[in-house]
Amino acid sequence: MDPKTVETLENTAREMVPAGRGILAADESFGTIAKRFSAAGIGDTEDNRRAYREMLFTTPGVGSYLSGVIMFDETIRQKSSEGKPFPQVLEDQGIIPGIKVDGGAKDLALSPGEKVTEGLDGLRERLSEYRALGARFTKWRAVITIDESTGIPTQRCIDANAHALARYAALCQEQDLVPIVEPEVLIDGTHSIEKSYEVTLNTLHSTFDEIHRQNVDVRGMILKPNMVISGKDAPHQAEVHNVARYTVECLLRTVPAAVPGIAFLSGGQSDLQATAHLNAMNDRARQHGPWPWELSFSYARALQDVPMKTWGGDPSRVEEAQRIFLHRAKMNGAARSGSYTEEMENEAA
Repeated sequence: MDPKTVETLENTAREMVPAGRGILAADESFGTIAKRFSAAGIGDTEDNRRAYREMLFTTPGVGSYLSGVIMFDETIRQKSSEGKPFPQVLEDQGIIPGIKVDGGAKDLALSPGEKVTEGLDGLRERLSEYRALGARFTKWRAVITIDESTGIPTQRCIDANAHALARYAALCQEQDLVPIVEPEVLIDGTHSIEKSYEVTLNTLHSTFDEIHRQNVDVRGMILKPNMVISGKDAPHQAEVHNVARYTVECLLRTVPAAVPGIAFLSGGQSDLQATAHLNAMNDRARQHGPWPWELSFSYARALQDVPMKTWGGDPSRVEEAQRIFLHRAKMNGAARSGSYTEEMENEAA
């Protein structure tokens, strides 16, 4: 790759993980946003989806805590009520526009219970279009399920997803777009934190092996992994300091130091859990020396859940929902430096 291209990609990647800021994942598919709207009593219409995203993107001051926003295909083509394209709305807040580009997780052939993410066909052309619409980075999500009763995940599932992630990342860098590589080991299940560690370690090893094979320059990418955490139905839930310890150890064993940043997904954690876990990891950095990469966040529900329910589709509640959204972003901004405390939550009261 041309050195100037690498420099541009690296600069953008570093802009995505600055101190005190993280990334909002507002890239819910039609099916996902419909479920979340339904749970909050909101009608799933195009105008409601547009109004909801506008509420988030125009929150006063949110650019102090968000460096990027991942959008969905519909969203990147929409405009604010004032007629301004959403990518420009974000840029005006000092936030980098991004776009989800995968085609979703589909059943992996001859492997019951496992998924592989599709969407490589025609991706080069779609990336060019998204670049023209204002995107500067992209995201592709792979999902890995743990079920010890059926022996999954299998190595073929991990490797198939790693290969797709790496090919996606190469296509993005070819188009001067920073890829967010998201290999998610799901929190669903009864597995222990030790099992989560084992599978996450394997998944990240395979992912970076494929990334190197596909000639992707790790200086121009962001990793979006799960935290190493107990299955949500496990009888014993690991404490916050153990989640931090296992997660950082796993990353140190697998992620090249040249990767500019790691932006964790929340993956089914509550908003407070996701903040506390991120804070504990960055607090460990103060005790053991800086990590080789920035440890940031790229949350969806952990940033949006309460604001969405507060808004409920009612225009009169936009200001209150924005206040709550800004507070949640601010708390995670504090967790970026390990300075978050439970007492800070009282600021939202």
